[in-house]
Amino acid sequence: MASDPMAGRLSGRRAIVTGAASGIGAATAARLRADGAHVFTADATDGADFVADLTGEGANARLVESAVAAMGGLDTLVPCAGISAFHPLEGHDDAYFARVLEVNVMTVFRLVRDAVPHLKAAGKGRIVTIGSTTSSHGDEGLCAYSASKHAVLGFTKSAAAELGPFGITVNCVQPGAIATAMTAPAFEQMPEFKTFWENKAPLRRLGQPEDIADVIAFLCSDDARFMSGHGVWVDGGAMVRH
Repeated sequence: MASDPMAGRLSGRRAIVTGAASGIGAATAARLRADGAHVFTADATDGADFVADLTGEGANARLVESAVAAMGGLDTLVPCAGISAFHPLEGHDDAYFARVLEVNVMTVFRLVRDAVPHLKAAGKGRIVTIGSTTSSHGDEGLCAYSASKHAVLGFTKSAAAELGPFGITVNCVQPGAIATAMTAPAFEQMPEFKTFWENKAPLRRLGQPEDIADVIAFLCSDDARFMSGHGVWVDGGAMVRH
C-alpha cells in the first residue's frame, strides 16, 4: 500500500482545537493528528482533553495553560466552537444576539490573545479561525450569526497584520453549507433549505466536516507559510452563484 504523502507534514506541531467533540472541530482534531500534530482538544461537553464553557471568566487562559503543560508548548490554534440558529430580525431578543457574539467572537479573541506569547516563542505560529460564507455575505434569519462571522474575518485580518512580524500566520476558513449536528435541525425541518444549498453548489452536495478539516490542515502546514490574512471559501463553489 502506498504511503500517505501528507502523513507527518505537521509533525512537531502542538495545536489547540476547540469545539472538538463534534462536527468540524472533531474532524479537524482527527486530521491534524493524522498529519502528525500533537492536539489538545477543548469542548463544553465530554469527549475533550479540556471540558469547559469557554465563555466563562478566565476559561481560555486556563485552556492555554493546560495545553502548554500537556504538550510542552504551543504553536497552532484552531478555534472551531460556534453556535447558530435561525432568528428573524423582528422580535430578535438582545440576549440571544449577545450569546452568539460571545461564543463566536469573544472566545476566539480571548483564546488568541492568551496564546500569543506562546506562539511568538515558537516563532512559527499558525492560527486558523472559522468564519462562514456569511463572513462576506448575509442570509435572512441569520443576522446574529452573520454579524459574528463578519467579525471573525475582520479580527483575522487585523491579527494577521499584527502578528506577521513574529512568524505567525492567521487565516480564516469560510465554510459553505456543511452537514453537522449544528446544521442538521435546519436541514431536517426545512428540506427545501438543504435542497437549495445542494443545487446552489456546482459540486451538487453539502460539504462534510472533513472537507473543511483538510483545508485547515493545509493552512496549519508549512505549505501555507506565505499565506496570511485571508478568508478562504470552502463551499463547493456555491458563492460563484451568489
